[in-house]
Amino acid sequence: MEQSFSGKSFVALRITFGLVWLIDASFKWQPAFLNNFVSYLVNGAQGQPEAIQAWIGFWIHMVSTDPYAFAIVIAIVETAIALGLIFGFLTKVTIISGMALAFVIWSTAEGLGGPYVTGSTDIGASIIYILVFISLWMGRSWRYYSIDGIIRKRFPAFLGKW
Repeated sequence: MEQSFSGKSFVALRITFGLVWLIDASFKWQPAFLNNFVSYLVNGAQGQPEAIQAWIGFWIHMVSTDPYAFAIVIAIVETAIALGLIFGFLTKVTIISGMALAFVIWSTAEGLGGPYVTGSTDIGASIIYILVFISLWMGRSWRYYSIDGIIRKRFPAFLGKW
């Protein structure tokens, strides 16, 4: 019985974290984000060591080709991650995607949290997101209350041993 409660508590974490991502995704659809996407990266590069500035500069160069399109892609991906977590759909893919996106955000717009910059007060939120995703994976949060569970029952070969 304790195992069942433990598994279901990870489901509660998955759904709650999905709601957090949904709120965050809603901000990405706002004109302030869509029209100022490059400025978030430029601000993340301020005061960073040379190696981190080069990494962020690479992303600024990539994004500058069409910043609005990149902002839309980020909004779509964040929305997909949120819905994947809330409904437990392709949860493992969602978790991996969320970790990858959180790492890119942490290493660019958040400048790895900037703990080496004078006046820094934290290590950034995205690294904590990565830790939550790891917890969701380790807690096998897809086992209960998920579309994955329904798919697994009806089409066992579709998700394989996931």
